[in-house]
Amino acid sequence: MNNNTIIHIGRFLILVLVQILVLNHINFLGYLNPYLYIIFILLAPININRSLFLILSFFLGLLIDMAGDSGGIHAAASLTITYIRPVILRSAFGLSYEFQTVKLGNVSFGERLVYVTLMVLIHHLILFSLEIFNFSHILIIAKKTLFSSVFTIVLTMLVLVLFRRKDS
Repeated sequence: MNNNTIIHIGRFLILVLVQILVLNHINFLGYLNPYLYIIFILLAPININRSLFLILSFFLGLLIDMAGDSGGIHAAASLTITYIRPVILRSAFGLSYEFQTVKLGNVSFGERLVYVTLMVLIHHLILFSLEIFNFSHILIIAKKTLFSSVFTIVLTMLVLVLFRRKDS
């Protein structure tokens, strides 16, 4: 087991614990819920085994679901963004992704922000659509998606800047 594998396992465990023990208890004004556990999906290596990554993402969401008794919505949202991640990477990074040279720590702030924003918005839209699951409440879904996404994006970018590794 190499050093990167240990780092990814540690990141997985820390993000799950922080999400369950701290962030799941934040519900400011009914709309602000940060979901930082998706950082694991955002920071996964480009060349990770796709099947393994889908299983890990499902397990990540399932752990959050079991802790919050949310019936599988986190697992579905995590699995979806993991599945469409190559398309988002291609959109955000272009040729760097095609040549497998993308390292989130080495790209410009704008590219990183586009990538994080797209992933978070898609995750939250799916999450809140499944949570509310009623088309007549589309404005509530939009409000929760927008406000929680902005909060999650700000916190995610802050975490990525504060905990950036020199070699990643």
